[in-house]
Amino acid sequence: MSHELHHLLDSQDGIALGERVNAGDISREALVEAVIERLERVEPSINAVVDRLYDAAREESRQPQPADQLFAGVPTLVKDLFSPLKGARMTQGSRVGGEVRAEFDAEAVARLRRTGCVLLGTSTSPEFGTSYTTESTRHGATRNPWDLERSTGGSSGGAAALVAARVVPFAHGNDGGGSLRVPASCCGVFGFKPSRGLMPSGPMAGEGWGGMGTSHAITRSVRDSAALLDATAGIDLGAPYAAPVSAFSSLEATRRDPGALRIGMIEGPELSPEAARVARQTAALCESLGHRVETVTLPLEWDELYQRCFDVIGPSTQELLDTIGRMRGQPVTDEEIEPRTRVMLRERGHIDATRYVSAINYIHALGRRIATTQLEFDVLLSPTLARKPPVIGTLDAFDDRLSLDEIIHAFHSYCPFTALCNATGQPAMSVPLFWTEDGLPLGSHFAGRFGEETLLFSLAAQLERAQPWAARVPGVNACCR
Repeated sequence: MSHELHHLLDSQDGIALGERVNAGDISREALVEAVIERLERVEPSINAVVDRLYDAAREESRQPQPADQLFAGVPTLVKDLFSPLKGARMTQGSRVGGEVRAEFDAEAVARLRRTGCVLLGTSTSPEFGTSYTTESTRHGATRNPWDLERSTGGSSGGAAALVAARVVPFAHGNDGGGSLRVPASCCGVFGFKPSRGLMPSGPMAGEGWGGMGTSHAITRSVRDSAALLDATAGIDLGAPYAAPVSAFSSLEATRRDPGALRIGMIEGPELSPEAARVARQTAALCESLGHRVETVTLPLEWDELYQRCFDVIGPSTQELLDTIGRMRGQPVTDEEIEPRTRVMLRERGHIDATRYVSAINYIHALGRRIATTQLEFDVLLSPTLARKPPVIGTLDAFDDRLSLDEIIHAFHSYCPFTALCNATGQPAMSVPLFWTEDGLPLGSHFAGRFGEETLLFSLAAQLERAQPWAARVPGVNACCR
């Protein structure tokens, strides 16, 4: 059975595995042991795990569970960033996190657990999630299964690496500027960011980064992502605001055709030849499916968008460090944090309240401007990234002599499009449709109107049927040989 089980894990998504468990074909215990074996097989190469909670997972897999859970017994991991998992360290990718362990699950994690998932541990993130590469002083570099010398993207890089390497069919992540979609692009898997206010953020926080942050997952299949959203979406107790929850299920949307869509291909930041080719190929694929693609220039100054985002991220990170200092009874010092964080806090950690409020107002006004533009388009299209996954160290080569402007340019010349959707609150996704000539994935990015997750899932499933990616497996993988 072990050999057969590994073959199933090679090829089946989470829904299919849950069905086999519910049918009695696979036991929860066997599934957990098989995934632990797979994780240990690839982890020395990719470095994607922070904490292993194997004993707790084994015990959970032996406990009686409700019948017919959606993801019955399916193992997965939770990102080590702003998402407490009971028993796991809350390092946030930083040395300042110490060894403090969570005493409870975040609401999003608790909902994930209620789907039947067994939580094996936590996956890597860069320090405080403020990087587009998953490299940290505390945990080292997480490596891309397609090329171990290259980045997985950030900040949900550990999650993306584990899914791409066929360890688990999906993994939890979160996204404040592209942190689900960027790693999905780098690792050749599917990444979906829900609308602002659709996912719970409690009980520790009312919102993340002024509402720009949200949680969801990186998955191998579109339908797993849709089913996870159906099962975990909706406000939690005391939420400050809420996105509309569709009466129509996202999973059901994957089974229907989206119809002929009006797609606006974004003109703007400079692209590498490879990214420009991906944009053209994606547009051609969409047109072959009956959609109409036109170019669109969005009503914004891209550099101003990035600056305003850091007017929110800077003080939010400073407040987090102040909270950590109070909790441990000793302020966080500059020597404990990474150069990128020191530069950001030096320039934006203590901006005045008026400037912060101005940034929030800008972000909300931008959402209204883009919403007006999208009256003419169902979906906005771009490549997820301006170039292929960078070599490890390229996006982490910062020191205190740099300015924040130089860091912002390094990040957003590489990743120009994703932060827009965090600011506007729109749902967005990175779809793994094309690879570069040297065999590296480069995702296609689609943004929908606020609250229209089901339309994006319908389109994603159509693209998945037209140009399947599940059979594309990176060189470093946990597959049965």
